[in-house]
Amino acid sequence: MASFVTEVLASSGKLEKEDLNGKISKLSRKVEETKEEVCDIINKRYNEFLPSMQGAEALMGQAEEVSKEIDILKSCIETEVQHNLHTAVTEHAKLKQQLERNTSVIAMLRHLEEFHIAMEEFHKALLEKKYVISATQLEKAQHSADALKAWKGSELPLLRALSSELTVQRENLIYHLGDEWKRLAVWKLPPSKGKKTLPGIVWGGTLEPQQSSPPLLSCVLQALAIQGELQHKIKLFSQVLLKYLLKPLITYPSLNVDVSEQQGEGILISLQCAETPEEHPSPSQVYTKVLVVLKTLHTHLLAESETKKKVSVILGDLVWQEMSHCIIHECLLHSIPTNSSQLEQYSVVIKETEEFEKSLKEMQYLRGDATELLKYARDINCHFASKKCKDVIVAARKLMTSEMHNTVKITPDSKLSVPKLPSPGSGDNKGKQKAKKLETPRLENEKQLGALTLCLPVCRISESVQQLMELALHTLSEAVGSSSQCATQLFFTVRNIFQLFYDVVPTYHKGNLLKFPHLAAIQHNNCMYIAHHLLTLGHQFRPHLPDPLSEGAATFVDLVPGFRKLGAQCFLAQLNVQRAEMLERLSTARNFSNLDDEENYSAASKAVRQDISTEDGEHLHILCQTIIEEGPLVFIPLPEESKNKKYQEEVSVYVTKWITFKELVIVLRANLQEIVDRWAEGKGPLALEFCSSEMKSLIRALFQNTERRAVALSKIKDS
Repeated sequence: MASFVTEVLASSGKLEKEDLNGKISKLSRKVEETKEEVCDIINKRYNEFLPSMQGAEALMGQAEEVSKEIDILKSCIETEVQHNLHTAVTEHAKLKQQLERNTSVIAMLRHLEEFHIAMEEFHKALLEKKYVISATQLEKAQHSADALKAWKGSELPLLRALSSELTVQRENLIYHLGDEWKRLAVWKLPPSKGKKTLPGIVWGGTLEPQQSSPPLLSCVLQALAIQGELQHKIKLFSQVLLKYLLKPLITYPSLNVDVSEQQGEGILISLQCAETPEEHPSPSQVYTKVLVVLKTLHTHLLAESETKKKVSVILGDLVWQEMSHCIIHECLLHSIPTNSSQLEQYSVVIKETEEFEKSLKEMQYLRGDATELLKYARDINCHFASKKCKDVIVAARKLMTSEMHNTVKITPDSKLSVPKLPSPGSGDNKGKQKAKKLETPRLENEKQLGALTLCLPVCRISESVQQLMELALHTLSEAVGSSSQCATQLFFTVRNIFQLFYDVVPTYHKGNLLKFPHLAAIQHNNCMYIAHHLLTLGHQFRPHLPDPLSEGAATFVDLVPGFRKLGAQCFLAQLNVQRAEMLERLSTARNFSNLDDEENYSAASKAVRQDISTEDGEHLHILCQTIIEEGPLVFIPLPEESKNKKYQEEVSVYVTKWITFKELVIVLRANLQEIVDRWAEGKGPLALEFCSSEMKSLIRALFQNTERRAVALSKIKDS
């Protein structure tokens, strides 16, 4: 039979309008019938889930045949319209619109066909574990469904069925990919409680390089990337990687990383523990161990280059910030030298940091040029100065808050160990110019000053103050030869030490400085000792410090008046306290008149001494001991003496001050050390019955004002 289009065409090459209308109507009916049958098949396939594969394939063939005939007819009509445009513009325009609608219907049917084919290929590839093909076909089906949604005349129930099918199959694919990922990347983590084991990671056994087909792990990650789930999976993986592998390797020097190939199980990355005296790992050790882990992951993670690059970039972005922060605070911070002479050797660490970042960039883990890790390593001078200054301030504050009564004798021969400084004229021309500028003209007077001129008088100062001055000298010696920024920071840290002393010591020791006269005298000597050295301290180091310190800024002379005033005020305050106490005591001496009279003499003696004598203390102890022994005999309610023991033991229940009284009796016969031991830093039996002020008053009454008594009083503090 002749084709449908051949029947329409006339042998002369012209189409009759009436015949053309009839043929177009016939073709439209045929398109609608095809559309209804295709939609019915698709509904049954994805909505009613009926097996109709053969009918669908026949309809697809029919749709293709109709599509071809429409294309031929459309071409003929466009040609005929051009020849007869002046007579049939309106009629042919309507016919063309009808054909365009039929064309869009055929396009919709093609999208349905593509969707169906993609879903069939998806199921087939999923069964064969060809996950990349499955993900790709699912994406094609998604594009076909999106094209159908854009068509205005699309059937809504059919689209809902297709969308639902896509959602179900996408979740199905993600589930299979997740299951494969769990099987291929297995973590053996230590338990939260109980045995202490080391973490490790086991990779799946499909990573042998001699395989001809792509490894399964590569396919899984590539399929995850196609589905947009790669970022989520790598994020979860990176969190465990940081917590159980990278951070422990950075933090603990005793941990080492081991990579081994397990027979039939893949690659094993595990941690091993070894004894080491080091508290913190060196940067070289950290970089080596971290690179072993990351290189192993880079080698065995993916075989396909583009996806490997993508995974490396994602993993690097996720771990770099936290990992570099850990390296800085757990490794580089502790590798900062404690002495300026070691700063030159730190260039090795800077070079190692550069090589570490270079390796990460080659493996696509790290992007960009400037990083916080390398910046931190290069700013070693700044970090050294900051660390040194912090350590100095902490050490200085510890000395300031230590006991003041431990003293050392200062004589004109006493000298601090000033470090050996370079000659002011040595070095470059700039140094010589500084030395020449600082030279002072010699005095023409032949008379020389005495050897003891400007020497501090013989006195005793706190041992902690002498150590504080030595700390200041050592810190200034560190500034010599350092960079300008480092030297300036260290110099002003020394100034801060003395300013801190000015504020801390009078406040921290305020109570003791008012109560103990000898401590006030020691504080006076401490302040004069510091002021004495501040006069020349800046002059000693100024020629060896960089500009602008060498130009006159390196001075401590401005602090001298404040320290002298501080020492004088402390001593004067104690003199006023002693004067007030003496006046109070002498007020009861009856003006020292008629001392021949025994009563007047006794009153005057008591006013001068204000102590409990040894004889009086012994008498008090005997009387009080009698009360302790005979007082409990009052509690004898029963005739039989043996049954009254428990009542006698309950004396403290009925006599609230009984325990206090017994402790007082013990103190009357005890020496200073026994009293201090019984006080036990505010936690002993004495501290339970007496407050610190009561205990101190009792000690002052029982013992003479000696250094031993002052030491004992300093140890009586509230807990």
